[in-house]
Amino acid sequence: MTGVPPPREPLEQADAVETEAEVTADQLSLGRRLRQPRTILSLAIPLVAIAVFAWLNREQLGRVPELILHVNPALVLAGFLVFYAGFPLRGLRWALLVRGTGFHLSVRDATEIIFLSWLINCLVPAKLGDLYRAWLLKINSTVSLSRTFGTVFIERILDLFAIVVLGLAAGFWSFRSGMSSQIQLIVGIGVGVVVVLGAGLLTLRNFGRRILTALPIPHRILEYYDRFEEGVFGAVGLRRLPPLVVITGLIWATEAMRLYLVVQALAFPDVTLGISGAFFVALIGSLLTAVPLSPAGLGIVEAGVVGVLTAGYGVPLPEATAIAVVDRTISVFSIIALGSIAYAISPKRRGAGLTHPAPEPSASG
Repeated sequence: MTGVPPPREPLEQADAVETEAEVTADQLSLGRRLRQPRTILSLAIPLVAIAVFAWLNREQLGRVPELILHVNPALVLAGFLVFYAGFPLRGLRWALLVRGTGFHLSVRDATEIIFLSWLINCLVPAKLGDLYRAWLLKINSTVSLSRTFGTVFIERILDLFAIVVLGLAAGFWSFRSGMSSQIQLIVGIGVGVVVVLGAGLLTLRNFGRRILTALPIPHRILEYYDRFEEGVFGAVGLRRLPPLVVITGLIWATEAMRLYLVVQALAFPDVTLGISGAFFVALIGSLLTAVPLSPAGLGIVEAGVVGVLTAGYGVPLPEATAIAVVDRTISVFSIIALGSIAYAISPKRRGAGLTHPAPEPSASG
């Protein structure tokens, strides 16, 4: 087992990348962060918004509990298993990215760390789970925090490309007879995201360091940026890209199949949502989780999924709400329940080291 010092990096979104300052274990406590006013507000505001929406539509939404009670439990379980099959795939992908930087990370360790980070994202706003993932690998190994965060960053870029490309393909197939103005707006946003991501990566690759060098910033920041850039571009090469693309596609197939099985489990006679529709709605929901205003996009994702189902597919509001509730129960509330158990028993959050010791990175961090 790799010996490591106690936790030494903060879980703050801005500071975690730019400085690797020491903090106490208490400052990294999940319980402490859950008591912070900004976390409480990020949970309270969307919950109040959901409650107000439910009250304003109480006559229609009064049917939702009854609709959910008639769900097929076997199909819900199948959706649950398909969803959780995505975690080993995510672990494999991240392990490949980290290995691309010269540090050997096992799939088992990668999967466990990712699962713990998802719990953080489900409880704390601002996508701090992504920083927490990089920090967990740092305290359990000798790899640089900045370089590790670079691998998390490029993984998120792969996800966004996959969401947009697969979502556009599913949307065009699903709405080949004609798109509503709302769906056209979503498609336009998707195209814009791809363009911005591509331009951002090109700028980062070709001009990132030059831009920072021209700014009056400390040399230490440039060192952190260099490690970050190594993680971003060192993790992906021409030989690694094809398997990464295939794995990413499989990951998002599990997301779409989860929603498809939920729809089949509810078996609404007036709802016809095929595989392409499930892909489109699930990917739109996943894209909305990137909005860092609330944990796991609480309130935002539900509104987006219900809105696409009602406006794009003509699903009645009670049925659309039931679909969103069951789907989010699997993708969020089960993570909170099972992730809390994993968080309580995992030695990695205490920096006890990786299950499979790894050799030193090829470049010093």
